[in-house]
Amino acid sequence: MSNVLRLAIVDPNDHSRDALKSMLLSMDVVWLEAECSRYEFFSDVLAQTKPDIGIVTIDANPEKAIDLMSKLREAAPECAILVISTSRDGDLILRAMRAGAKEFLTQPVKVEDLVSALDRITVQKFGKGDSRGRSCSVIAVAGATGGVGTTSVGVNLGCALAQEPSNSAALVDLDLALGDADVFLDTIPDYTLVDVAQNIGRLDFTLLKRSLTKHASGLYLLPRPVHLQDTAHVTADDFQRCIGLLKATFSHLVLDLSKSYGELDMIALKAANHVLLVTQLDLPCLRNVVRLMASFGEIEGLKDKTKIVVNRVGLDSGQISLKKAQETIGREIFWQLPNDYRVMSEVRNNGVPLVEHAPRAGITLAIQALAKAIHGGAVEQAPIEAESSGFGRWLSLFSGRG
Repeated sequence: MSNVLRLAIVDPNDHSRDALKSMLLSMDVVWLEAECSRYEFFSDVLAQTKPDIGIVTIDANPEKAIDLMSKLREAAPECAILVISTSRDGDLILRAMRAGAKEFLTQPVKVEDLVSALDRITVQKFGKGDSRGRSCSVIAVAGATGGVGTTSVGVNLGCALAQEPSNSAALVDLDLALGDADVFLDTIPDYTLVDVAQNIGRLDFTLLKRSLTKHASGLYLLPRPVHLQDTAHVTADDFQRCIGLLKATFSHLVLDLSKSYGELDMIALKAANHVLLVTQLDLPCLRNVVRLMASFGEIEGLKDKTKIVVNRVGLDSGQISLKKAQETIGREIFWQLPNDYRVMSEVRNNGVPLVEHAPRAGITLAIQALAKAIHGGAVEQAPIEAESSGFGRWLSLFSGRG
């Protein structure tokens, strides 16, 4: 079952239809399945797309619109009708409700009024316990530098989330030049991010899932483009719409960012509910964490939703202590992942995720616990402390800037 409301709209007026579309596209809890500019064609549109709600703007021809709603009551009884009009005439409102409208909103429509109307229709149509209207949980996995294991965390976190029967999870590889999420999952995808982005206007839920590669773990993958020259074809607007469709289709979306923090990466960070900033306990990484957190603080809400994840804890005795690292970056470490070179090497080289290759390994259990902890699960992690090193003198240079 989709976790959003699927909508179709009909409005012969281009200006008001475009304004309504813009409002709907900004809402996470809905997906615009179809639009129509002719009342006489809307019945066929509903028959093909089968949306949850049909929005009818009646000002262009109230008589035709009300006649359409009367026919839809029999032709598409499962589709709830929401009417929009500039008129406040009581007789017109009464006629529309008698023709089958569940809600009536007046122009100009306010976002809060539209949300309230959709909520009421959702309760009437599905009941309070239904999962429709539940927002997708978007997790952006970013790195303090290259080689810290961002893709390892993203891929295995996605597989851990996909294992839960109530979840549907997808992973997007945003390292458009050198991404290797497909290698981690030993897949040869038929389509990539550039294919989906360039055809986003023609995709629906079913076609989207067919465009993604499904792994045996249940995780869907949208990989980076095959050719380097194709990276320029993924525009910011297309990617924004791509995220919207993915959020409308899956309950969990993992975005594996590049290390360039370019335009698409920033879109991903802003769209995310949770940002996992992966680092290691060494000087270059912690220095970059301080720099990144300072930059994140300039973007509203971004710093607050960022969680620091330390990877490869216990790598060697030269690592900086966890206590000193926390003092340096000026905030708590959210999660620690233990170093397990042997298991992770086997996982990468065989293209098999941790949940399948080593389900009982410490690193696997830590990833699974991280998946629960992100969403507020009551999970406690035993500290994985590395020995302190002599980097304190250098760290003090950065701790005052955090």
